[in-house]
Amino acid sequence: MSERRLNAIVTNSTMAIFLMDDRQHCIFMNTAAEALTGYRLEEALNRPLHDVVHHQHPDGRPYPLADCPIDRAFPERERMRGEEVFVHKDGHFYPVAFTASPILGDDGHPVGTIIEARDLTEEKARDAALRESESRFRNMADHAPVMMWVTDRSGYCTYLNRHWYEFTGQTPGEAEGFGWLEATHPDDRQRAQEAFVLANTRHQSFRVEYRLRHVSGEYRWAIDAASPRFGDDGGYLGYVGSVIDIHERREAEEKLALSEEQLRLALDVAEIGQWDVEQASGRMFWPPRIKAMFGISPDVPVTLEDSHTGVHPDDREQTRIAYESASDPALRALYDVEYRTIGKEDGVTRWVAAKGRGLFDAQGQCFRVIGTAIDITARKAAEIRLLQLNDRLEQEVARQTAERNRVWEMSPDLLAVIGVDGSAKAINPAWRTTLARDTATLLATPFHTQVHPDDRSALEAVLERLLRGEKIDRFETRLAHADGSWRTISWTLVPEGDVFYAVGRDVTLEREAARELAVAQEALRQSQKMEAIGQLTGGVAHDFNNLLTPIFGSLDLLQRKGVGGEREQRMIDGALQSAERAKTLVQRLLAFARRQPLQPAAVDVGRLVEGMAELLASTMGPQVHVAVDVSDNLPPARADANQLEMALLNLGVNARDAMPGGGTLRLSATRASVRVARGALRRGHYVRLSVADTGTGMDEATLARAVEPFFSTKGIGKGTGLGLSMAHGLAAQLGGALTIDSREGVGTNVELWLPVSARVVEVDSSVAAAAVAGTARGLVLLVDDEDVVRASTADMLEELGYAVLEAESGEAAIALVAQGATPDLLVTDHLMAGMSGVELAFALRKTFARLPVLVVSGYAHVEELSPELPRLTKPFRSAALAASLAQISGTAVPS
Repeated sequence: MSERRLNAIVTNSTMAIFLMDDRQHCIFMNTAAEALTGYRLEEALNRPLHDVVHHQHPDGRPYPLADCPIDRAFPERERMRGEEVFVHKDGHFYPVAFTASPILGDDGHPVGTIIEARDLTEEKARDAALRESESRFRNMADHAPVMMWVTDRSGYCTYLNRHWYEFTGQTPGEAEGFGWLEATHPDDRQRAQEAFVLANTRHQSFRVEYRLRHVSGEYRWAIDAASPRFGDDGGYLGYVGSVIDIHERREAEEKLALSEEQLRLALDVAEIGQWDVEQASGRMFWPPRIKAMFGISPDVPVTLEDSHTGVHPDDREQTRIAYESASDPALRALYDVEYRTIGKEDGVTRWVAAKGRGLFDAQGQCFRVIGTAIDITARKAAEIRLLQLNDRLEQEVARQTAERNRVWEMSPDLLAVIGVDGSAKAINPAWRTTLARDTATLLATPFHTQVHPDDRSALEAVLERLLRGEKIDRFETRLAHADGSWRTISWTLVPEGDVFYAVGRDVTLEREAARELAVAQEALRQSQKMEAIGQLTGGVAHDFNNLLTPIFGSLDLLQRKGVGGEREQRMIDGALQSAERAKTLVQRLLAFARRQPLQPAAVDVGRLVEGMAELLASTMGPQVHVAVDVSDNLPPARADANQLEMALLNLGVNARDAMPGGGTLRLSATRASVRVARGALRRGHYVRLSVADTGTGMDEATLARAVEPFFSTKGIGKGTGLGLSMAHGLAAQLGGALTIDSREGVGTNVELWLPVSARVVEVDSSVAAAAVAGTARGLVLLVDDEDVVRASTADMLEELGYAVLEAESGEAAIALVAQGATPDLLVTDHLMAGMSGVELAFALRKTFARLPVLVVSGYAHVEELSPELPRLTKPFRSAALAASLAQISGTAVPS
């Protein structure tokens, strides 16, 4: 009985069961096994099961018995489990889960194998379908225009879409689980968490508004909503939800609420009542103020009949016509009447001014009439004020009506429905506004022909992606405007069936602003670079002046004492000439570094031009010929020689850049008089300094902007755009002007008009100081932190007849005076560690009120030196020192 029952169980089991002998040949298979393999027991009997259903891979390769894990159960005496692929009798392959267990005899040796197999086809299909479903969901979620998220039943967030990470800047590791709460505003976090936890506990829908941190750091209002998920068995699986940025909507709602409250307050203050009539039912909304105009108590209900009978008989006809006109779909007139009412309860006659407008549905039927009314009994004479109030109310009604218009009509963005062939099926009014073309023309013109030719290939590629079902974000094309210009549009495109929906935003101004910003930033970087070079140059020049000062002094002393023979004197004279050229170079470096203040003086322009010709020739290169033309008997001009040299150098470089193929640069200086003022040129006598080239010239637009700071046609990185503006400013500061004459293909002529100086050009200071040498007397307090410079200056002073008391700093000089020194003159360097020369001078003048002071510096900063303190610029020779001392002290006779 037991054996029969066992056979029945095995035979009727839904699990496929195979029994192998010690040769691994099939000796039994149940009904489920026959159904699984397609073979009957008679067909498989006494055959290796491997040869029947497991002898081949799905790709056609043979499956060796030695590789089969099922047959290893017998020799290895261990239960084997796993998944394999069987071959059905009809030839198709199917996955199975198997368990192969050895059958042991009484002696413990295996005598056969029992194999159980289960068809996994449907299970694999379900798993694949689930994976496909999850993949589709994630793909859809990642391309959704909103943030999406999924949780498990515990509330643990297992997925957030791409839009969440782009919006918040969080990483998956930061946001998953409960990390998304960290992106909420600290003031909203607890409220959002409590609402979520409560809804998750109750398995209810979840909806909450909170502020969410944007990747920019700004907190924006968002609405978070989710619905619970349930399995086939009804078990709770968690949430799937979305987060929508409602910051603009929230602000708009707050503004609307404020506006409505302001309107309500305005209506209350103005004693205006609102009324509302439902056209179909005749139901009316009358607040107490309207009822009072008809003599009805606040708590008494009203009907449409009350509004008719309450009007004075003489005014009923005009009131009826006005109301019917307002509710007529063909007229849609404004309900605007003034009429008298007769109080229902008190019989009092009142004047009422009423306004209203009908509201119409999409079919054109009037469904409501709304309006306002005001008791004008005591104010009817104030007609003008009443009209102003009505105008304001009309604007408010119009605004509220406009807010109900469809987004399609109101959006400033370009909205369109476009077919797969690229033709526009529908466009909103923003197209007409943006492109200045009528709607009919835009719809009739193929879309691709409206696109800039350079953008059409990219458009074709985008259309191909749309046909594949892809969403397109931030795709930019240029569309033709009616005036011939191009508008840059940033598109978002979403395919749907046989059309795709397009949203385009005009970013033309943004792109132009970005380009202008890049140009401005590059110009600023160039200016900063030039400023840095100038500062470095100024520092080097200052140090070089300190080095030149003792060289000048020593060579000057050797020359004046006639040291050596004729050959040695020639060498000394050559060295002095080289030092003078070095001094001139340093002055030009200081002018370049803006360390030379504007020092107007009488300047021999002809001599300056001739002196600059050699420098300009070396700067221009071999392809540019430099010609100089200076008039005879040219009067001195009022100018700053150093600044004028820099202006000439800048104008020369501009001329060279305008002649890439070479040409002629002509420098000329002539005398000119202006009899009648023209532009910036006033009446007077001038020295006209001209810099002319045979280059490309300028068009009118370029010429109009030529002297603007930072304006340059040389391209980014090739010029600062400051050369002409600096020359223009120099001429204006000196009381003159700068003029430009240019023609394309001919060349440019820039003229600096410098006023004629009333003073004569200063002669060499050595002549003026010759009589001073050897006649000076007195004690000079000499202060300089450079030992070599101080020693050289002391030698010059002693040669001039002065007694010299040296100090290496301002503090040391103060100490010497405190010890009893009484100087007749103070000669001090300006820039020193600790106390500066100016500070030292004012400190000593507290003790010696009339102490003559000479400040010596390699910079000569006007803003740092007191105007009352004479200065001498390094390097200098003995004659220049003697002349400066003579001017401040009357040959420095001791007091």
